Amino acid sequence: MAKKIPFNVVFASDEDVNFPASELNNHGPTVHGWRSASNGSLTSHDIILRFQQPAKIYRIQLLAHQYLIPEKVELWLHYSPKSLPSTPSSQYFDFLGFVALADNANTNYKSRELQSVTVCPRRGTHLKLRLIGVQGNDYNDTGQISLLAVNVLGEDLEVGPNNGNGDEHLANEAPPLDTATGELALASICDDLLFSMYVEESIVKSIRELEQRKVLAVNSERFEYARKLKLCMTALRTAGERLGRYALAKRQAVQQEDFTTARLRKEQIEMYRAAVLRQLQVHQLLEPQGVALSSNDQSCEIYAGGKPSLPSAPSLQDVAQALAEATFSPKSITSLSLEDKSSTDGSQPGNDNTVTAPAPAPAPAPAPTSLQATPTPTLGGWRKSHDELPQSPRLPSRHSSPMSSRQGSLRRRNKSVPRNSYEDYEERAIPTLRHSNTNEFLRECQGNALLEADPNRGRSRLNDRERRQAALPILVFGNELVEQFYSRQFQDREDGLMRLRNFLKEHDLVEPSSNEHAASPNKVARSAALLLHRAVRDAVYSVFSQATETVRMLFLEYVPGRVSSNEVARCVDRLLPELLAKSGDPSARLHTLAQHTILSIAACPEVAEQHLVAPALSRSVGSGTHQRLAMSRLQMLEQLVHTQGISTDKHSGLTCRALSECGCSGIHHPAEPVRKVAERILLLVYKVNPRLVRKQLPPDDDITRRNLLYRQLFTEFDKLDLDRKQELLEASKYGGGHSSGDAATPPADKASTSSDASRLMNSRSGHCLGPMASSSNGYASCNGKQQYNEQLKRSMLSVTNSRKGSASNSESTEDNTPKIRCPFCDWSCAGNDATQLDRHYWKACPFLTKCPQCSQVLEIAALNYHLTKECDAKESYVVCVRCTESVHKQLYELHQMEDYCRELKTGAARCPLCHDDVHLPQDGGWKLHLLSAGGCPGNIRKRNLKKSN
Repeated sequence: MAKKIPFNVVFASDEDVNFPASELNNHGPTVHGWRSASNGSLTSHDIILRFQQPAKIYRIQLLAHQYLIPEKVELWLHYSPKSLPSTPSSQYFDFLGFVALADNANTNYKSRELQSVTVCPRRGTHLKLRLIGVQGNDYNDTGQISLLAVNVLGEDLEVGPNNGNGDEHLANEAPPLDTATGELALASICDDLLFSMYVEESIVKSIRELEQRKVLAVNSERFEYARKLKLCMTALRTAGERLGRYALAKRQAVQQEDFTTARLRKEQIEMYRAAVLRQLQVHQLLEPQGVALSSNDQSCEIYAGGKPSLPSAPSLQDVAQALAEATFSPKSITSLSLEDKSSTDGSQPGNDNTVTAPAPAPAPAPAPTSLQATPTPTLGGWRKSHDELPQSPRLPSRHSSPMSSRQGSLRRRNKSVPRNSYEDYEERAIPTLRHSNTNEFLRECQGNALLEADPNRGRSRLNDRERRQAALPILVFGNELVEQFYSRQFQDREDGLMRLRNFLKEHDLVEPSSNEHAASPNKVARSAALLLHRAVRDAVYSVFSQATETVRMLFLEYVPGRVSSNEVARCVDRLLPELLAKSGDPSARLHTLAQHTILSIAACPEVAEQHLVAPALSRSVGSGTHQRLAMSRLQMLEQLVHTQGISTDKHSGLTCRALSECGCSGIHHPAEPVRKVAERILLLVYKVNPRLVRKQLPPDDDITRRNLLYRQLFTEFDKLDLDRKQELLEASKYGGGHSSGDAATPPADKASTSSDASRLMNSRSGHCLGPMASSSNGYASCNGKQQYNEQLKRSMLSVTNSRKGSASNSESTEDNTPKIRCPFCDWSCAGNDATQLDRHYWKACPFLTKCPQCSQVLEIAALNYHLTKECDAKESYVVCVRCTESVHKQLYELHQMEDYCRELKTGAARCPLCHDDVHLPQDGGWKLHLLSAGGCPGNIRKRNLKKSN
């Protein structure tokens, strides 16, 4: 198996003084790498590496700089046995190939490129890297190139009699491959350059030891022990990468001569490393005594649930707290008080960072010598010696506060509130108090600890700035409710929202004239909007959910008929931008809830009259708009078109011109789901004003139709034009003196089949149908894709009657034998007994089905609409917002997890039996789906019909 081949750099054509070529000998997070001389005249740079032992080479890895990048790197290999002298003049290098490097412009020069080159097995003792050219960019103004690391993977060359005969005997050999991944098999994961360059060195050493123990455990069939070792190595790699970042930060602080931060970083690395090794039980897993421990072969809590959890990383404030606790121990506090007494007697104070011992004469007892500080020159100042600090400082847990200790801790500001004015900074603790040796700092820390010990004192009080902001809500709702909105605890914020809803309900029941001191509805609405503006921005989902529920109650129950139009506009202007931002959140539950809230606001009569929501949604969608935000805006605009209709008021935002411009901008978005919703909006506008939509698009010719996007859109336009022409032809054929509602009905007398079809269509399903705008709650009842279910029921009767009427006229001229024919499936039988047709409808017709709740016979195409609008159990069903099927409320969550619950294609309908899409539902698509041989697999009546035939 391949392993890392150690080497030394023996030659470099040139180098920077601060970045010598010897940096390539080591790997680690803090390695600088080699860099060429600045403003050099060389066009190619050579670096020669000498292996410590002759080796068989399998792979070479190169890690380039982020912006000092050469154009290519050539690889040359030389082999000289130990028996022959090797001098630069006698070395002959064989050309292996070259590696071309990218200019790294696509990552804005922030990422490093790692190139791994697998070569045929070759023997070698020297490797020459020739770096040619330089990739020019704005960051490289000196013309330098750099190489951060080089790694050579292979095997030690076995010394034998055939080693001097060249590489002929290696030509048929293949590098060892891993059977699982097909990659080069490595002896250790630590040999990979991607691992060793980003993991801290001590962790790499521990992982190597654990790998050796794992091999021994597998050989001795200690599989539980081997599983623990594997999980421990995975967790150690994550911790090692974090320690590597800390080491980089420490090196940067040293370069900037910020030795205070460097000291804290050093202590942070030691504290976190000790905590990780202790929690993962690394010392116990290594079995240092060489004796197998029985506890390693038994399951434990840390490794029981898969990948073990790592301890929380200490921040710099936690490290400073630990050092402060070690410094201000009870004994050191006594020495500090004695120092204060001695300073009053005229003694000169020492260094600001030094804890000096009192004079021995006046003191009743000498101070312990362990409290005397010792200078540490490497840290640039005085500090306590490392041996006197606690051996393993206790790291604060994730759910505990550092203020809970008796000695107190550093004061930490509330990070949830953004600091954007000078008033916030005036209330901060002065940073110099953290390093003060007075007792004032200790009293402050103890006071903070007492505040956290009492949960009743945990609610934060309003400062002056917050009181000024919430002056009106405090006047209307009281100080206690407003404090809950500004609390740091999310439970308090949830309680505040519930109390606000109760206040709005009670204020709705009480008449304003009954209480002279009650605030006016305008003030209540304005105060509620101020508080909800803060709540809808909350990062906690439960708080955001309560906030949206309160917003819906405010606009749907409190505002109508009570709040003035100007105040309603002010509330919408305050809340709508935040909700629009939330509608673009990647989380499904967040953006769905935000969309529902915005549409509920738009359903408010006062909001709809002033057209406050639609203009914000109908703005053009840019190609740089985030996919989720653009799709949410277009989906909400589509819902508004269905609920409120296309308006002629130019300020409404729902005019044909505004919708067509928004749709045309949406079809050019790079995301396909956004384009699909924009196409549906254009189709809705095309039904009303086709000329305006075509003016917004390129001309309909062969060149334009080569674009798949325009070809699909123009195909849908052609279908709408064809439907419009057919309606005009039927109206001109049958409508002579009839109204438009009876234009599709032939003037001939209707046969018994037509009367039976009319009787079926005029059931409860037929009478309840109406225009989409007649629904009281348009958002809950009108889904954009469900329109086909309603249009089908209105159009099928006219099309069926016209087709069957003409068929009956033609048959009457040929055969006078009475026949009964089904208008749906073309079933027929001799005779004029209407009960046979009713029996066919009830049991056999594949176009019909029984409602699972009320057992009413109705068309399969109208089953979804029936369950949510007409059935006795309609309160138990809801419409799925994704696939438009009617689903029981208790099964809604399970339904959305099913594979068949998917987005409906444009111009299609959804079959409630087999959950497949029915294409062209108004142009014979349902008949093809239900009656063809390979049609609906969930239709039981079709299978029964085959058996009867």
